[in-house]
Parts: sequence; structure tokens; C-alpha cells
Amino acid sequence: MNEAAPEANTKQSGRAHGLGRALDRPLAHVASRLRSPRSPRRPRLWFEILLVAMSYWVYSLVRNAVPEQKAAALANADWLWSVERFLGIAVEQSVNHAVNSVTWLIVSMNYYYATLHFIVTISVLVWLFRRHPGRYAAARLALFATTAVALLGYYLYPLAPPRLMNGGHFIDTVLVHQTWGSMASGNFKNMSNQYAAMPSMHIGWSLWCGLTVFALASAPWARILGLLYPTVTLMVIVSTANHFWLDAVGGMACLAFGYAVSYAWYGSLPHRLPRWIPRKSGRPRLSALGAQPHREPAATRR
Repeated sequence: MNEAAPEANTKQSGRAHGLGRALDRPLAHVASRLRSPRSPRRPRLWFEILLVAMSYWVYSLVRNAVPEQKAAALANADWLWSVERFLGIAVEQSVNHAVNSVTWLIVSMNYYYATLHFIVTISVLVWLFRRHPGRYAAARLALFATTAVALLGYYLYPLAPPRLMNGGHFIDTVLVHQTWGSMASGNFKNMSNQYAAMPSMHIGWSLWCGLTVFALASAPWARILGLLYPTVTLMVIVSTANHFWLDAVGGMACLAFGYAVSYAWYGSLPHRLPRWIPRKSGRPRLSALGAQPHREPAATRR
């Protein structure tokens, strides 16, 4: 009887130890997930279309709901213009007048300003979705965070564009050449907040597109175009008198915030994440949480 007691105690201890190990595994898994960056998931087409459409609708709604504080916006424009003169970079008026004298060029810029802002951004999102699904969600988050923080700028710092300044002698190129251009000119001016110039999302979005293409495209010509796109956009927003140079700096700051948010969530910049996400199978899906990343052929890793 005395010999049976130690044996029973050993079995009980073994069961308790086994139960402890069984409980430790899920707890360790949860702790690992909490400590590790979030793993990108395979994007779903219908969800992404809905998300992008809804996000842009909300962005436009909020942006246009910002009170048009005309007096404050004009005062801020005068102050910003004086700061640029102090810094020696207040050449927007000269650029505006010089480019406006070349009709075919300024008309092209008007249409560029009105259309490519949306076309190129959507095209890059589609390209990411199809060719870089593992990086899509992180890049999309950076873009959305950039756009969201820009709304704070519109609320906190109403700013008139150069073409609406009092005595600024800037040319509203859309009105002069009667082109379909800025939503803040002509027949569209009542549909858009005219005093939401800081920050410039034409720069924020175009720089996001350019950096994404430069980092991920394999063709040299595509990478060059990626760098040229935000550069040309900068010239367009100034030539058409829709923004100051410093509005562009505001757009860059918003993009830096967007990438910081994406990095904090995923633990990496978008271009450093795996290009592909393995499809679901009978086994648990591989992820960045301790699993080996999907290996790609050397020629297609970009």
C-alpha cells in the first residue's frame, strides 16, 4: 500500500505537468502574437474596392465639411507668403506667370492636376494588389493614414491657395483658359472647400505612388517614372497657383506620418515585407509570426 502511493502521486504529477504544458502552448502563442508585428493578410478584391471607395467618400465629405474660414485662410496665406519671401523661395508667382504664357503647357497642367491625382493612385493600388499582395495592406495603410492626418491640417490651418490671395497677382489658370480643372474653380467651386490647401495631398499621394513604384518596380524605366511623377506634380501645383511650396512640405510630413503608422502596425516598411502571401491549405497559414517567409525566385523578388 505504501508502494502504491508514490506511484499514484507520480501519475498525478505527470497529469498536472501535461495539463500545464497544454495550457502553456496557447498562452505562449497569444503572447507571441502580442509581441510580434501584425502579419499581412491576403487582400480580397471586393473588400478593397468597397474600402477604397468608402474611404475616399468619407475623406471628401470631411474635407468639404470643414468650415470655409475665409478671413483666417487669407491671413494664413499672407503669413505663409511672407515666410517664403524671408526664406528666399517665394518664386511661385514668377513660375505661374511664365508657364501660363505657354498655352499648350498650362492647359496640359490643368488637366494633369484634375485627373492624374486619382488615376495614378488607383493604378498603383491595383498594381500592388495584383503583383505585391503581401505588401499591399501595409502600403495602403500608409496612404490612408497620410490622408487621415491631412484632414487635421484642413481643420487646424485653413489656407487660401495662391490664386485666391488678395493682391497676390496670381493667375487662376483654369478660369483663364476655361479648362476643366480644379474642383475649386469655375462651376465646381461650390462643391469643394476652397480653403483647404495645407497640406497638399497632390504631393502626399504622388510621392506615395512614386516611392512605391521606385521601391518595388523591377524595370529601370518604371523606377525613373516613379521618381519623376511627384517632381512633375510639384511643378504642376505651383504653376497652376493651387499651392505654395510649403504646402508640398506639409504633404511630405503627412506621408512621413503615414509610413510611421504602417511601420508601427506591421513592424516593417511595405517594401521590406514578403511579396507573396501563401494560400490557405490544410495546414495553418504561414505568417511573419515565427514562420519562414515565402521564398521567391531571385529574378522576381522585387
